[in-house]
Amino acid sequence: MSLQEAADARKAKLAALKKRKTLHDSAAPADGAHPHPDPSAERHEVFKFRNYDPETGTARKHARTDDDDTVEKQVEGLAEKAILQDEIQRAQELDLTNIQPKKPNWDLKRDLDRKLAKLKPKTEQAIAQLIRKRLQAQRGTTNTEPATDELIAGMDRAGADAAEEDEAGSDEE
Repeated sequence: MSLQEAADARKAKLAALKKRKTLHDSAAPADGAHPHPDPSAERHEVFKFRNYDPETGTARKHARTDDDDTVEKQVEGLAEKAILQDEIQRAQELDLTNIQPKKPNWDLKRDLDRKLAKLKPKTEQAIAQLIRKRLQAQRGTTNTEPATDELIAGMDRAGADAAEEDEAGSDEE
């Protein structure tokens, strides 16, 4: 089949479809039920020119009155904030304490402070006991004043109180 014969066949089919449609449309008014009573009444559509101005013959200028929340508005100040934070970070980096390296044993000192906190009361008790012994030795060798006797008695009471607290603390652990 040649191209010319195929084109003629298509034209014949289209003519047959058109003829069938006109017969179908002419049969409908005979029934008395006319789907479109007046074809001219159907054609009264009003054109809405949304982006074309028929008076000037050009495209209309769109005046935007509503303030939509756009991405540009949301990220408007982010660049300035990022620059400000970067400047702050650079200023902190120039601080000599940040530049100077830490000593190799800084973590050991940090851990040691926790352990020394437990030993501090015991150290104070030992110092107080040494002072008491020294005062008692002075008392035995020389004539002591009443103020020294009061000092020794007060230290004895403080030592006894500390010993009771130490025993209570060891019972809790």
